[in-house]
Amino acid sequence: MREEHYWPEWDSDFTADRAAPERLPAADPLPDHDDELADELLQPASPRRLPVTRGKRVRRGLGRALMIAGGAVAVFVLLYLADLLASIGDVPRGVRVAGVEVGGLSREEAEALLRRELEPRLVEPLTVHAGDVRVELDPRQAGLGLDWAATVAEAGSQPLDPLTRLRSFFTDREVGVVSTADDQRLRAALGALATAEIDHQITEGTIGFQQLDGDEVRPYAIPPRQGQRLVDVDGAVSTVKRQWLLARTVEIPVDVTPPKVTLEGVQAALRQTRPLVSGPVTVRGEGKSVVLQPRRISEALRYTPDADGQLRLTVDPAPLVRVVQPELAATERDPRNARIGFAGDMVSMEPSQQGRVIDWESTFAPLLRVAARPEGRELPVTYDRQEPEVTTEDARALGITEVIGEFTTSGLFDAAAHNVATMAAAVDGAVVRSGETFSLDRRTGPRTESQDYVVAPLHEDGTGAPVIGGGVSQFTTTLYNAAYFAGLTDAGHLAHTHYLDRYPPARDAISLRDDGSSVDLAFTNDLAKGVAIQAEVSGDLVTVRIWGTRQFGVGSSTSDRAGQEPPPVEADSGPDCVPEDGTYGFTVSDTRVLYDVSSGREVRRESHEVTYAPRPTVFCSPESG
Repeated sequence: MREEHYWPEWDSDFTADRAAPERLPAADPLPDHDDELADELLQPASPRRLPVTRGKRVRRGLGRALMIAGGAVAVFVLLYLADLLASIGDVPRGVRVAGVEVGGLSREEAEALLRRELEPRLVEPLTVHAGDVRVELDPRQAGLGLDWAATVAEAGSQPLDPLTRLRSFFTDREVGVVSTADDQRLRAALGALATAEIDHQITEGTIGFQQLDGDEVRPYAIPPRQGQRLVDVDGAVSTVKRQWLLARTVEIPVDVTPPKVTLEGVQAALRQTRPLVSGPVTVRGEGKSVVLQPRRISEALRYTPDADGQLRLTVDPAPLVRVVQPELAATERDPRNARIGFAGDMVSMEPSQQGRVIDWESTFAPLLRVAARPEGRELPVTYDRQEPEVTTEDARALGITEVIGEFTTSGLFDAAAHNVATMAAAVDGAVVRSGETFSLDRRTGPRTESQDYVVAPLHEDGTGAPVIGGGVSQFTTTLYNAAYFAGLTDAGHLAHTHYLDRYPPARDAISLRDDGSSVDLAFTNDLAKGVAIQAEVSGDLVTVRIWGTRQFGVGSSTSDRAGQEPPPVEADSGPDCVPEDGTYGFTVSDTRVLYDVSSGREVRRESHEVTYAPRPTVFCSPESG
């Protein structure tokens, strides 16, 4: 509204002016910077107006803006109310169910659309991803279905928030399906999948070998695989029910045991293995060589996971030894002790020999390095040197130069002579160092058929029960007396139960008791030098000589017999009866005197007493009738 201002003193003139207006002279042009003011001043002459201020102009603009905003709000409210009224009862805009857009549809339309789109999925196999396994689950067999009405209801009702409704024009949101499920059937189906396919043991990565023609092989990688087990079956049931229509693959958690070796570690081991089996390796011994073909090499390679996920490659010598040992055994030899030999009254020396045996660990230790070469694939055999127990120097130091004790017995016959010869051969050449104790049983071992002993009467005179090794006590007595005259110290022996007149009284020894059990004979070499035993059988004689360095002269005396008992008389009429002459029983002692050979002075005196039992006289009478 325009304001007009009047001044009272102008009233008369104003009336006149209106009656006859005069054109005023043209005014000077106004400045360009105040166009609005110029417009006011150039208006036709009328009641004069005051100029409009800046504050008035701001108030005028604000009023216009408020009028526009009010109009926009009114329009928005009208549109909101119209949209709300138009969509009451419909599914909210922007809603998707299992990927199907149902927003803005009525609930009936939404359910019908979901049925068309989702019903085919209800019978399609569902992929279950569990760890490193993907398996298919049949929804029908697992008891899975869909509650259509509840699924549509899951979308919710129309929102009243204007901003939410506005955003729905530009955004989507996914709403889950509401499944119907037979939990028992679904749990059983998942359990069956776990047993058949999901659960599996850990597989450590390693290297395998494919057999080619002949002895050729090709290495290949066996990739690692984690071990896994479906533990939370109830959790898997819940996950499947919730997600089975949202995606065609449902992931369920499993307990995982990771392998120690990585796939990269297996591939690195494969690259290391290929040259090792690319050709043969020659194992070269002293005077003999054996070729290891690639197949044999592959059998000895071992792969072990380390802390860094790599495969550590080593060699197991055992399979290789089985291949090459039969051929290389001829390059080994046992150590040989120096042996004392005897020729009549002369002693001879068979020198010792160093032995050698293959050290298989050291031999095959460089195999990985040698087999990796394209050429020069030769593996030298490593030998361990073995020294003999008695070297030639040791034998010479024994001081075995002369016979220091000798004894001979006679009366050998038949099988008993064979057994005595077998025992003599086992003892011949035995060396006893100073301070050592000789054991007859330890030297000869068990007297069995495998050791060439035969059945013979128990006693040397042909009496007694037949036993394996019968009659060997004659050799035992002969050895005892040879050691006796050599000045060696008795370390244990047992005299005969009954006296045999082929031996000096109180100077006999047995190896078999009357019941056939074994008895040992032992003596100790307490001389300054070592001794060697020479034993031989000739005809019905057995002789034992003790060789060494003479230290003692030996004298022997036997006491009178005391407490003699006549033999009892026994009569036998059985078919196995063998007549025997009885012997008296008595007690007797033997005394050995040792003299120093250099001075002739008596060194010591030893006495030994024996009591022999009488042996019955047996008469055989004819059988009655």
